[in-house]
Amino acid sequence: MKRLWSPWRMTYIESSTQETGCIFCNRLEEDDGPDNLILLRGKNTFLILNRYPYTNGHMMVVPYQHTNSLELLQDDTLSEMMQYTKLALRLLREEYGAHDFNVGINIGEAAGAGVADHVHIHVVPRWAGDTNFMSTTAETRVLPESLEQSYSRIKARLKDLNSTQ
Repeated sequence: MKRLWSPWRMTYIESSTQETGCIFCNRLEEDDGPDNLILLRGKNTFLILNRYPYTNGHMMVVPYQHTNSLELLQDDTLSEMMQYTKLALRLLREEYGAHDFNVGINIGEAAGAGVADHVHIHVVPRWAGDTNFMSTTAETRVLPESLEQSYSRIKARLKDLNSTQ
């Protein structure tokens, strides 16, 4: 029998029931860096890597306002969320060569929201052929890069984009 080692999953298993409060609001109280995975803070919105990504580079666009649905957000927040989504697409195309994307919002538990009380947008990079036998037969994703590496790469690309504007 072959084994797929994923030691980082133990942190998830051990901590998933320990955190109290909102995971997004909790991250906002921390300093930005590879520990909290916040890539960029705006006026109303922030960009953060998903700690349990579907693919490397999986990001989320999150409003500061703790609310469970888009219709409860102000227009300037919604506008900034779309600007950050656009930025996430650009970062992932340029840094990872992503071919395409899944961009989605799950509003409510019945819709599949893992964090149902704080609405957010997922930006998941995709590549032609990125579904292999592991995904198909074992329902398992193999992620070839650590979160720390993803964070460093995307922060560097973000810095490059800001320096050219």
